[in-house]
Amino acid sequence: MNALLQGKQAFITGASSGIGRAIAELFAEHQATLYLNGRNREVLDSLAEKLRQRYGVSVFVHAFDVGDAQAVKEGFRNVFAQTKSLDILINNAGVRIDSLLAMASKNALSESFATNSFGPFYCCQYAARMMRRAGGGSIVNMSSGMALNGYAGQSVYAASKAALIGMSRSLAKELAGDQIRVNAIAPGFIETPLVADLTDSQRLEHIQQISLKRAGSAQEVAQCALFLASAMASYITGEVIKVDGGTQL
Repeated sequence: MNALLQGKQAFITGASSGIGRAIAELFAEHQATLYLNGRNREVLDSLAEKLRQRYGVSVFVHAFDVGDAQAVKEGFRNVFAQTKSLDILINNAGVRIDSLLAMASKNALSESFATNSFGPFYCCQYAARMMRRAGGGSIVNMSSGMALNGYAGQSVYAASKAALIGMSRSLAKELAGDQIRVNAIAPGFIETPLVADLTDSQRLEHIQQISLKRAGSAQEVAQCALFLASAMASYITGEVIKVDGGTQL
C-alpha cells in the first residue's frame, strides 16, 4: 500500500469514537503523525497505544473540550511545544441535540454551537498559523447532510453544522494564498454513536430515503477525509462533499 500521508502531521478532533476514530486509524495506516483530541483521555490513550503498536507511528493525545476557547488555546500551545508546524486539521468533534423548535432551549443552542461551530473556528485559527510554517496544509470540517437538506426536529443541529459550510468556503478563499485548502464533508446516515439511540422505525425511515438503501460506515467517511487531506486533492478547495449514499439525488 502506498502511504498517502507519510511525513504529514495531523490534528484530529473528536477522535475517540465514530468517524473521528475511523479517521485516526486510517491516517495512522497511511503513516501520519497524529495529534488526537477528545474529552476522554483514557479512551484516547488506549487508542493511541493501539495505533503506535499496529502502525509504528507517533501519536500524541490532547484531551480538551473544543467548545472551550481557553482550552483550545492551551491545547494548541501544547501541540506547538511538540511540533512547530501542522499539515492537516480534521474538525470532527460534534454533538447532536434533538429538539423541536418550540422546545429548543438556550442551553441546547449554546452547547451545539460551542462544539459544532465555535470549536472548529478556534481550531482553524491556531492550526492555520502552524500550517503557514509548513508551507500549506489541508483543513477538513465535518458538517452534515442535515446542514444541506434539513430535518424536522434537527434545526439546532442543522444550523450549527450549516455554519461550518459557510466558514469552510470563506476560509478557502481567505487562506488560499497560504496554500491552505479548506473543504467540508457532509455525511448522511452513518452508523456511529450519534445515531445509536434511534428506534428501529426511525432507522428504517432514514434508510428508505437513501438511494443505496443502507446506512454508511464511519470508514467510508474516513476514506473521503483521507482523500481531501492528501495530495490527491491538491487542487480542491472550498468544496462540500456529500458522503450519503445518494440521499440527496
